[in-house]
Amino acid sequence: MKDMFEEKSKDWDKNEMVKQLSSEVGQSILDNVELNAQMHVMDFGAGTGLITSQVAPHVHKITAVDISQSMLEKLIAKQALKDKVEILCQDITTQPIKDKYDLIMSAMAMHHVQNTDNMIKQFSAHLKPGAKVALADLDKEDGSFHPEGTEGVYHDGFERSEFQIMLEKYGFKDINFFTALTVAKNEKSYPVFLVLATKAA
Repeated sequence: MKDMFEEKSKDWDKNEMVKQLSSEVGQSILDNVELNAQMHVMDFGAGTGLITSQVAPHVHKITAVDISQSMLEKLIAKQALKDKVEILCQDITTQPIKDKYDLIMSAMAMHHVQNTDNMIKQFSAHLKPGAKVALADLDKEDGSFHPEGTEGVYHDGFERSEFQIMLEKYGFKDINFFTALTVAKNEKSYPVFLVLATKAA
């Protein structure tokens, strides 16, 4: 599989918008999710680990999942993450793994997954009963957030109501949406939601 982020990974952590997004989504997760030192967390679409870095000190272990090997190499090169994080370069939506997690978190990765319904189904399958998701992405937008022709973008954000229906379909309850931040770009505003939900026991 071609690594679409190979070039972007080189300067990813220096991108101001990426830093703002990661910082505010990460803080929103810390503010709204009860973390503890026994938790095994999956970071879906972990990239270079900007969200992982914020959550890692509060949990037992994080499995950083991404289909970009170059991004994961940047992540695992970070000294502070070496003992807390394992990396997995695999598309778990088509190649599930056996591990079950206490939390699956994701930031700005879901619009890169073509089949959202199957993605939510796999999130549910990879969680322990009573475990949670904390998922952040763009609210539905007009397609102008990404430059025209950007490879690997399958959705121009998501309607919260439609996303909630999918979560309910695969056994999630206590579903709550927050606006984690609003990105200002090209004289437009793009809200980013964080949705929290619990897998039914």
